[in-house]
Amino acid sequence: MGGRKMEVEKPSKPSLKNPSKKRKLPLGPIKTDEAKKRSKTTKKKKQRLIETNDNKNDNDDRVEEQNDNGESGNNEVVQTSASTQLRVFLDQFQSGNGIQLSSLELEAIKDTCILELSQCTDEDAKSLGKDMKVAFGPSWKEVLCEKQLLEGKVDPGCPAILIISSSAMRSIELLRGLQSLTKECPAVKLFSKHMKVEDQVSLLKNRVNIASGTPSRIKKLIDIEALGLSRLAAIVLDVRPDVKGYSLFTLPQVRDEFWDLYKNCFHQRIAEGSLRLGLYGQLPNGTELKGKKRKH
Repeated sequence: MGGRKMEVEKPSKPSLKNPSKKRKLPLGPIKTDEAKKRSKTTKKKKQRLIETNDNKNDNDDRVEEQNDNGESGNNEVVQTSASTQLRVFLDQFQSGNGIQLSSLELEAIKDTCILELSQCTDEDAKSLGKDMKVAFGPSWKEVLCEKQLLEGKVDPGCPAILIISSSAMRSIELLRGLQSLTKECPAVKLFSKHMKVEDQVSLLKNRVNIASGTPSRIKKLIDIEALGLSRLAAIVLDVRPDVKGYSLFTLPQVRDEFWDLYKNCFHQRIAEGSLRLGLYGQLPNGTELKGKKRKH
C-alpha cells in the first residue's frame, strides 16, 4: 500500500498588494482602556473650555462695540465738537455770573478758541502731554521743554500753559500727565495747600513753561505781578467732577473765584482769539454739569 504524504495546510501570507491601506499606529505608547476614558474626558473638558472662551470673546466684542459707540463702560469717552464745547463753556459762563451775553458778543467768540483735548476719565491724565504736543505743533519742544530765559521773548514767571483745577490734588494729578515735558524745566504748582506765596514767587523768577493751580492762588500771584501772562498761549480747565459731582464750574466758592479770575484775565483775550481754551475731562452728555443752571 503506497504511502500518501499528508498535506499540511500552510498559513496564508498577508497580502502586500495594498500595503498603504494598513492602519498605522501613532507614535507613542498604546493607550489602555482606562487611558482612553481619560482621553475622552479631557477632550470634553477642552471642548467646554473652548465654548466658554468663545462666549467670553463674544461678550468682550459687544462691550467693546458699546464703548466705541459711547453707550457703556467705566471709562466711557464722549467725543464732542469744538462748537459744542464752546456752547457748554459759554452756558456755564452766563449761568455762573448771572448774565446774558448779546448775540454780537456770542458771535465774536469763535470755536477756533477751543483747544480740543481728549475727554477721558483717566485720573492720571496720560493723554494730556500728547494733546499739548499736538496743540503746539513742531515748536512744542522749544516752547514747552527748554529752560533758558530769552530776553524779550521768554520772561521769567510767564508760562505758555496754565492749568486751572478745583483742588491742589487735581492740579498735581494733571501735572503727572505732563511729566515728559517738564524734565528740563519743572512745572510750578500754584495752590495754597502746603505752599507759601513767598516760595512760589521765588520759583516764578525762573523760566516757567507750565504751571498748574487753583483760581484763588493764581489770581493772587497775578495781582502781585509774580505770575505773568505775556507768553500764555493756552489755559486748560479741569472740569472733571469730584466724588460728589462738583467741578471747577460748580463747586461753591471755587466757582466764584474761577469766574473772577477768568473775567479779569482771560475773557478778553479769548474773544480776541489770542488765547485758546481747553476743557479737560468728560462733559456728562456733552452738555450737563452739576450745580447752578442758567434760567431761560
